[in-house]
Amino acid sequence: MKTYTKHKLTFDQFLEECPEEGLYELVDGEIVEVRATRNHDDVANFMLFGLNDEIRRLNLNYIVNNTAVFRTVTANGIEQGRKPDVSIIDKDVWRSNRSTYSALEEPIQLAIEVTSTNWEDDYIDKLDEYQRLGITEYWIVDYLAIGSREDLGNPKVPTVFVFLLDAEGKYQRTYFRGSERIVSRSFPELALTAEQILTA
Repeated sequence: MKTYTKHKLTFDQFLEECPEEGLYELVDGEIVEVRATRNHDDVANFMLFGLNDEIRRLNLNYIVNNTAVFRTVTANGIEQGRKPDVSIIDKDVWRSNRSTYSALEEPIQLAIEVTSTNWEDDYIDKLDEYQRLGITEYWIVDYLAIGSREDLGNPKVPTVFVFLLDAEGKYQRTYFRGSERIVSRSFPELALTAEQILTA
C-alpha cells in the first residue's frame, strides 16, 4: 500500500485530492492506495456478480457497486473514507443525487470486505466503524484464513463471517464454512454456500 499525503485530511479534502486513477481509502487522515491480488478480485467479483443477479431476479431496490466510498468515523472521532470490496446500496439513496461522485455519508445496506494482508483493518477497524455508522449487514470473507485463531479456530479454516445489527445497534456475528448456505438479512433467498464464495 502506498500513502499519498503529508498532512492529515478530512473526508471532504480526501474527495478533492484523491487521485482519479486507482482505488483509494482515507485511513487516519492519509490517502492510501487499495490494491488486490487476482485471487482477491476473483472472490470479490464472484460476490458482486452473484448478488447483482439476485437483485435482478427478485427486483430488489438495491444497486451493487465496487467503487463506492463512504465516510466513517472512528471511536476517536477521526474521519475515514472506506471503499468495501462489494457494496450493496439502497437504490433510492444512491440515486438521490446522481450528478455527484460516488462518496456517501449515510449507511449502506451491506458492506463486504475480502481479507488480505491488512486483515486487522477488516476484523477490528472497519467492523467498529461500520457498526458505528449503522451499516445493517457486514461480511468478512477470509478465504485465506489469515485472521486470528480466536476467529478462525485452530487449525484456521477459511470462513465467511456475517455481522447483523441488532436492536441496540450492535453487530451479532454468525460464521459459515464449507457447504453451509450463507444466511443474509439483505438477501433472504440467497443460495450461495461459503465454499462457493471462498473458492471462487
